Amino acid sequence: MNEPILQQLAEILEQRKTAEADSSYVAGLYHQGLDAILKKIGEEATETVMAAKDGDKDKLVYEVADLWFHSLVLLAHEGLKPEDVLQELARRFGVSGLDEKASR
Repeated sequence: MNEPILQQLAEILEQRKTAEADSSYVAGLYHQGLDAILKKIGEEATETVMAAKDGDKDKLVYEVADLWFHSLVLLAHEGLKPEDVLQELARRFGVSGLDEKASR
């Protein structure tokens, strides 16, 4: 259920990379460059933390969606796809978090 929406978003984000800056929010973000994308991710991460601290589950879901969305924008900007992250998560599946961290 969730993978198709990631695929759909990835396709749209890829299309926005070549769009005019004023044609969409994402196209404008791409045209502003990496620093603007990273700034948005930082903002969304902070808002996610604040929503969690407030204990507002609806707001937390909303902010995590923003964080994930902007992370997908970053991946696309860098020529990566959601599948790259999903493959990494699959690789880690069943591996102790302590073992995985020690292997870095």
